Amino acid sequence: MANSPFRRLQADLAQLIASLPPESRLPSEPELARRLGVSRATLREAMRSFEGQGMIRRRQGVGTFVVAQVPVLESGLEALESIETLAQRIGLPVKMGEFQVQQTVAGETEAAVLNVPVGASLIQVTRVIFTDSRPIACLVDTLPADILSVRELETGFTGSVLDLLLRRGKPKLTHSRSEVRAIGATPEVARSLQVQRDDVLLHFVAQLFADDGRVVDYSFSYFLPGYFRFHVVRRVGGT
Repeated sequence: MANSPFRRLQADLAQLIASLPPESRLPSEPELARRLGVSRATLREAMRSFEGQGMIRRRQGVGTFVVAQVPVLESGLEALESIETLAQRIGLPVKMGEFQVQQTVAGETEAAVLNVPVGASLIQVTRVIFTDSRPIACLVDTLPADILSVRELETGFTGSVLDLLLRRGKPKLTHSRSEVRAIGATPEVARSLQVQRDDVLLHFVAQLFADDGRVVDYSFSYFLPGYFRFHVVRRVGGT
């Protein structure tokens, strides 16, 4: 896809997107493919790159829309910070949208990760984070019921389990272990983030540790790539 025709297609798409005001709806996929003289598969591949940059947003069954450019939320992977903290640093307003709290029990996976018995009581917190009217992240945290209660989430919770625990001061948190990869959006996550199924997302699977070595939070985070940039500071050799 790095050939000259594909680059021309990207240039044509970039020009079209730049010519339209934010929230404008692009022509339908068949019409746009015909206008640009490419197959729908080729067009779809090109549009994925623009969506990853945060320039367009595709909504299942609705269409593709131009989005206003927003500051990128940037963080080093060596530091664990909430989206609220990152956004506050650059003056970007964010808010919590869809929010669900479930009382559930540990299956084999949760029991192994959280080091609790199968069937132990858990709290699962699912929410979507917005900037302006755009969802940019879907977060799912699962915690033992003795770490976080439903009552604590009923008032004043703005979306960050990490910040809630830090404000409370106990348990004392020490570090997080995360696995980071790119995945295709599942149907459920695609609906929450208003993107197409299988669109590429940044996916973090993390365990949050307390000072006694206990895992107090097992989380799944899904980020739209165009709105987040993560980097790693690495030492050279043994220095």
